[in-house]
Amino acid sequence: MRLGDVANEEALQYGKPLQGVRILAAEQMQALPFGTQLLARLGADVVKVEPPAGESGRGALPAMTDPTGARCGATFLRNNLDKRSVGINLKDPRGRELFLSLVPHFDIVAENFKAGTMDRLGLGYDEIAKVHPAAIYLSISGFGNSPSPYSGWPAYAPVAEAMSGLYEYKREPGKPPMVGPAGALGDTATSLFGVIGVLSALRHRDRTGEGQMVDVSMFDAMVAMADIVVNFHSMGYKPQGTPNLIMGGFEAADGWFIVQVGREHQFERLAKLIGKPEWLEDPRLATREGWGQHIEDVIRPGIEGWASTMSKLEACQALSSAGVAAGPCYGADDVIGDPHVDDHHMLIEIPRTDDVPDPVITVGNPIKMSKVAEGPDVRPPWAGEHTDEVLRAELDLSDAELADLRADGVIP
Repeated sequence: MRLGDVANEEALQYGKPLQGVRILAAEQMQALPFGTQLLARLGADVVKVEPPAGESGRGALPAMTDPTGARCGATFLRNNLDKRSVGINLKDPRGRELFLSLVPHFDIVAENFKAGTMDRLGLGYDEIAKVHPAAIYLSISGFGNSPSPYSGWPAYAPVAEAMSGLYEYKREPGKPPMVGPAGALGDTATSLFGVIGVLSALRHRDRTGEGQMVDVSMFDAMVAMADIVVNFHSMGYKPQGTPNLIMGGFEAADGWFIVQVGREHQFERLAKLIGKPEWLEDPRLATREGWGQHIEDVIRPGIEGWASTMSKLEACQALSSAGVAAGPCYGADDVIGDPHVDDHHMLIEIPRTDDVPDPVITVGNPIKMSKVAEGPDVRPPWAGEHTDEVLRAELDLSDAELADLRADGVIP
């Protein structure tokens, strides 16, 4: 779907559920911008506060060159649709006062700096609450704002993922952990918990009139996402032991597909489909533990022999038709060309602003609502693009006042 397209125009009459909700976000990279972008897609007005030169996500690679000649990195491009950008130097006392002056005009103040950073700038929750008691303050950080032995640690997504037990859970003996197996899951998952917290706090404010702080730790979020790690351990299951289900990758003629069989009736369907009815009488395969013990010597040869003349998609179509859960292992080209992805408007094309003809592709909104229009998405903003517009509209600053702030490096 091209940037600006509307998929379900008939839903436009209903508007967006978060229309009227305003968010002032001092944000960077992905752990917060992913969530504020989702809130913007649901109708919130998101004003992004960045340093005058732009936030660190703009410096990511790969990148394109924006119309100002600056780098616009992939991390920024995929997390900042539908937002406006205001450049403010929060380290300057006048920048701090600008930010605090903006706060009462917004419902939500959000930030994802290392815990304590906003407090040191004089922009923590206590200061925000003084000027706007009904404000909801969302803070996303590596280890949260409550006491933690790791409070001083910087954290990117892989740090939280590793500490959650996720990497060790799947690590093969004698091999190093696979870092980032699901992209920046530590960022995106944390951001989603932040969205849930903000929506809950808005509901609480509707009932009570009170604002509050929503504090989400990336470490906490990943412990929750990797819930099987501690849960299985407490029940005696060790991932390096014998699996008690069939869950793995198998090879077809053109690539890999995955199968998950965890119940006896599913195993029966699998055996009959691939022409191995004798498995149902084989004492070695009479239990789930037996399936795990004989993945490599019995089950893999059976499944891969059956799939050897099929494409991975054909194999999965046959398995799914028989009631066995399976899915092809897709690469990027497969995802881009998939009819489901197209029908569900899950890819957005952002035209490039440099000499590369192909667009930047980023993901659409997975939340489909029958009375909410899909899109239209607006391109990510250039650094500080809306600074004058927002400061004039919200604070009634004059051209002379803006010029003075600009001359002192407070705004770009």
